[in-house]
Amino acid sequence: MASSTTNTSGASAPDARAIREAAQWLVRLHSGDAGARDLAACARWRAANPAHEQAWQKAERLSRQFGAVPPALGVPVLTRPAVRANRRAVVRTLAVLGVAAPAAWLGWRHAPWQGWTADIATATGERREATLADGSRLTLNTDSAADVAFSDTLRLVRLRRGEIHVRTAPDMAGVHRPFVVETPQGRLRALGTRFVVRLWPADAEGGAATQLTVLEHRVEVSAPGGKPPVIVEAGASVRITPAAITPPQPAPLQPGTAAGGGPGWLQGVLYADDTRLADFLAELARYRPGVIRCAPEVAHLRISGAFQLADTDYVLDILRETLPVQVVLRTRWWVTVVPRDSVGAAG
Repeated sequence: MASSTTNTSGASAPDARAIREAAQWLVRLHSGDAGARDLAACARWRAANPAHEQAWQKAERLSRQFGAVPPALGVPVLTRPAVRANRRAVVRTLAVLGVAAPAAWLGWRHAPWQGWTADIATATGERREATLADGSRLTLNTDSAADVAFSDTLRLVRLRRGEIHVRTAPDMAGVHRPFVVETPQGRLRALGTRFVVRLWPADAEGGAATQLTVLEHRVEVSAPGGKPPVIVEAGASVRITPAAITPPQPAPLQPGTAAGGGPGWLQGVLYADDTRLADFLAELARYRPGVIRCAPEVAHLRISGAFQLADTDYVLDILRETLPVQVVLRTRWWVTVVPRDSVGAAG
């Protein structure tokens, strides 16, 4: 059983081991791979020892205080509108929690919450627009993070996760500094343009990739490995992996917008055009804290329409009313879409 110490107020305080384990649970639940078993295991860990629950509460309290808890965590008390944490805030949180030992720090740096230290970041369901020092405008989609590094020779944006819309401006410094978006898969040099960049994480269908959609003018794509750069014209989209840059394909037009109008999320809308339900729900899940699962029996159903991202509960209600499905909510943060009249299919 973990021991505990007593602070100056006389209240029992959790020991360093419990604090470290609480921080590890926060990382695990925010990994993007956490499921029902992980949530249950965390609950058992908290219930196993009063020191564990104390450590968990302390981790929550300190993280909220420093504005460092993203609402994507599948834990009710942590799911709230988040304020972007700056570097010092996160470092203070880690230091107070006592988890900045080399191994723990290395794990934290490679976890999704490393985006907390980004220059600009958004929480799940949030969009944010920023005007950069040169007058260019950067809009971040849900759960995204980016760094901005301007120098005397380069205007650089590093996309850490998520998706951004870029509208470049002439360099206000009066010199010709290229505007470049850098991702793990390559570098995208704007040629007087407007474009969208999205990071796709590695999943069961393939490795991590960058997707570029050019809305105006052109973008030059350079990938690692010394391959020749590729010029992507307006109206085209490419996928960039460590192995290759796919041939440009026509970018899908959003309903109700002209060519080059941009993705629906800029207006807070999720469009579907005869889309598989499983694919639609996977996209909707980006804008809703927690987990959305689709039963295989209804994955093939098709859906079309324009859905307001500000109210994902209402979107789920629409699915229930228009498709032969029911929406099962274990909690606000755990949703499963199953066949209508099915019993016990939400496990």
